[in-house]
Amino acid sequence: MAGSIPEAFDEITPVPDDRRTLGPLNIAVLWGDLAVGLLVLVAGALLVPALGLPAAIAATVIGSIIGSALLAVTAKIGNDTGVPTMVALRPSLGIRGSYLASVLNIGQLIGWAGLEVIIMAQASRAISDEFFGFEGYYFWLALFAFVATAFAIGGPVVVVRDFLQRFGMWIVLAATIWLTYRLFTVYDLHELFDREGTGGFPNFWQGVDIAVSLPVSWLPLIADYTRYARRSAGVAWATFWSYAIANTWFFFLGFGYVLVLNADPGSLIGSLVDSLLPLALGWLFLLVILVDETDNAFADVYSASVSLQNIVPVPQRLLAVLTGICAFVLAVSVDLLGYENFLLLIGGVFVSLFGVLVADYFVTSRQRYDPEDLYAEGGRYWYWSGVNPAGLLAWLAGFVVYTACAQPPALVDHFSWISEVPSDLTTVGGTVPSFAVSLLVYLALTPLMAGRGRAVSPAEA
Repeated sequence: MAGSIPEAFDEITPVPDDRRTLGPLNIAVLWGDLAVGLLVLVAGALLVPALGLPAAIAATVIGSIIGSALLAVTAKIGNDTGVPTMVALRPSLGIRGSYLASVLNIGQLIGWAGLEVIIMAQASRAISDEFFGFEGYYFWLALFAFVATAFAIGGPVVVVRDFLQRFGMWIVLAATIWLTYRLFTVYDLHELFDREGTGGFPNFWQGVDIAVSLPVSWLPLIADYTRYARRSAGVAWATFWSYAIANTWFFFLGFGYVLVLNADPGSLIGSLVDSLLPLALGWLFLLVILVDETDNAFADVYSASVSLQNIVPVPQRLLAVLTGICAFVLAVSVDLLGYENFLLLIGGVFVSLFGVLVADYFVTSRQRYDPEDLYAEGGRYWYWSGVNPAGLLAWLAGFVVYTACAQPPALVDHFSWISEVPSDLTTVGGTVPSFAVSLLVYLALTPLMAGRGRAVSPAEA
C-alpha cells in the first residue's frame, strides 16, 4: 500500500533542513581525511614494481580524477535528496531491489572495517612491543573495533565537527607532510624514477582501476554524509578536490615507500613501522596515523548500520554495535592477502551500480525524486513486486564488462572465459567501459518499464 514519509526523523528518511548543518569546508575536511590512511598506502604499493614510478603516478592521477568525479556526482545526489545512498537507489533498482545493493554494501563495509582494524592493530602492536614489551595484538583489535563503533554511535556531524575539524585534520596533515619530506630527503628518488617496471599484474589500466577503487569504495556511503550538508553546489566540488588530492598523495607515498624499503605490499606497514620507530618522532607519526585511521573505520561501521536500516527497521545505534562486532570477528579471522582482488571486485560491483544511479537521477528522473514514494509499497518506485528489472540488468551488464576488461586475478582463476577475452579490451581498464555500459543499458531498458510517471521535486510533492 502507498505510504508517506514518517514524521519522526530516523536514519533513512530525508534529513530535515534544521539538521543540515555541514558546509563545503566540513565536507572537504571529511573526505580529504577519509582519503588518507594506512590502507591507502597499501593500495598504492600494489602498483609497483610492475609499473615504473612515472607510469604509477600517471595511473594514480587518472584513477583519482575518475573515481573522485563519480564520488562528487553521488555527493550531489545525496545533498539534493537528503537521503542515504541505499535509499537513493530505490528509484533505479526498486525499493526491494535496493536491498541487494544494501547487502553487498554491508559486506564490503564490514570487510573494509575489518581491514582497517587489522592495520591499526598491526601498527599498535609494533609500537607497544618496542616501548613496553607488550604486543597485545588481539587487545588492539578489540580496542579499535570498540572506538570505531563508539564513533558510529556518535554520528557524522559529531565526528566531523568535534573530532576532525578541531584537531584530527591538522595533525594528520602535519604528519603526512613530514612523511613526504622524509621520502624526498632520505631516499634517492631519481634512481626510482629511472627504474623500469617489471611488468605483469597490474598493467597500466589495471593500475588505474586500483586507484579508482578507493574513491569508488566510498560511493555507497557518500550520500550518508552529504545529506547533512546545506544545499550547495560547493559540496560536490569540495568532495572532488579534497578526495582527488589526498588519494593521489597517499598513493604516491605508498608506491614510493614500498620501493625504497624493498618491501612487498603485504608487508609494507610492518616495514614502514620498522623504519620509523628508531627515529626520534617516528612513534609520534605512527600514533597520529592511527588516530586518523579510526575515522575510516567509523565511516565503515556507521554506513553499514545505515544500509542495514534500509532493510530492517531497527535503531541505527543497535545496528552499529552489531556491525562493530562483525568487523572485530572478521579482523580476527583474515589477513591482507589478496587485497588487490578485493579492491578490483569492489570496483566491478559499484562502478556499474552507480552508472545506473547516474542514468536514473540525471536523465530519467531529471534530478527529481518523489520523497514519499521512496517509502511507499505499491508507489512509483515499486515496479514489479518492489524490483526494477531494468536497473538490475543494467547493473549486471556493467559488472560483466568490468570483469572482462579488468580481469581480477581471483575471478580469472575461477572462470576461464575471462582469460579468453581479447587482449585489446583489457588495455582500457574496467572502470570507464563498465560505467558507460550500465548507464546506456539502463537508459535503453527504462522505456520498456510501463507505469512509471515523471518524478516530482519535494517542492511539488
